[in-house]
Amino acid sequence: MTIEQHFFNEYRLMYRPFINQINMQLEKYQLYSSQWAVLRLLMEKGPHSLVEIANYMFIEKPSVTRLVQKLVELGYVETVAGKDKREKLVQLTAYGANTVQEIQDHLKPFLEKALAGVSKQNIEIATQVLAKICANIHQ
Repeated sequence: MTIEQHFFNEYRLMYRPFINQINMQLEKYQLYSSQWAVLRLLMEKGPHSLVEIANYMFIEKPSVTRLVQKLVELGYVETVAGKDKREKLVQLTAYGANTVQEIQDHLKPFLEKALAGVSKQNIEIATQVLAKICANIHQ
């Protein structure tokens, strides 16, 4: 096995169990990891259009529409008119912002356990490496 194959095999072996565990942690909020990703985006970077969310997450707009509809039903987000009346922006509600903070606090012990024994420097390096790989894939 080449070093590249080994790297991506290790990533694959980590990814699915990680997502499964995150989904279990999110059950009490009636969320899945993809919905959680949208909430985090809105919390960190503010309101976004459906197209911007789709581009950020590298998924199709109809999938984002379904994700957002569910988040609206749960009261976590709302849609508002953008600068152009044809554009709708998705933003967190006050309840959604409070819930995002609660979820972050809830997930913190799990994330810390997952990263136990990994130095802050190695976490930063791994984050940079994964961001670079993502950029290379999407060129």
